[in-house]
Amino acid sequence: MEQRALDRLKRMSETLKAAKAFTVRSRSTVEAPAKTGQYVTLLGTSEVALQRPNKLRVKVTGEVPNFDFYYEGTNMAALAAQNNVYSIDKAPGTIDELLNIVEDKSDIHFAAADVMFSDPYTMLTKDLTSAFVVGPATVDGSPCEHLAFKSRGVHWEIWVDTGQTALPRCLAVTYAAAENLPRFLVEFSNWNLQPRLTADSFVFNPPSNAKQIEFRPPAPTPTGRK
Repeated sequence: MEQRALDRLKRMSETLKAAKAFTVRSRSTVEAPAKTGQYVTLLGTSEVALQRPNKLRVKVTGEVPNFDFYYEGTNMAALAAQNNVYSIDKAPGTIDELLNIVEDKSDIHFAAADVMFSDPYTMLTKDLTSAFVVGPATVDGSPCEHLAFKSRGVHWEIWVDTGQTALPRCLAVTYAAAENLPRFLVEFSNWNLQPRLTADSFVFNPPSNAKQIEFRPPAPTPTGRK
């Protein structure tokens, strides 16, 4: 457990924790099993607008399921425009509480979820077993420090900007306990820690011709797990 790696992660977390709002764009790759048993890599893009403590908007496009997500502190809503359907349900009172239940309740996963919590350090270091500094790196022209960590069944790495902002530039996760060791990678760009956001931008107004359906929880695997 290298203290320098923990200190760098803590500094990054403090930057995000101090931000009352932010917007960020991310590109992600996720490995998923195909019907042949082969794992395929799916590409996705997310645009996030967040205002603490209880406002969130996310737009997801790419090969992953496409949707627009809205949360204004009372309800959460998702629109799948390509299918002309939407879902609305009651939601807890904070973003942190929402992130803890949204996947189990709706099968929605946010690529940037780890940096959306009010205290990313606490979430990221839960059950941590090792931490070390890999070394210096450059991500999209930004000097970074490459850090590596392990927790139960998960190996993950993060590239943190070494400048004043100390923002995350890339996050890679390997699910060591899963078959085929699937990997997940997300690259962050276009950070804005002082965005101009209006309250109505987080409010969902369903299209008049769209059909409302229920949120569906994740389907269980043969082992009974998600």
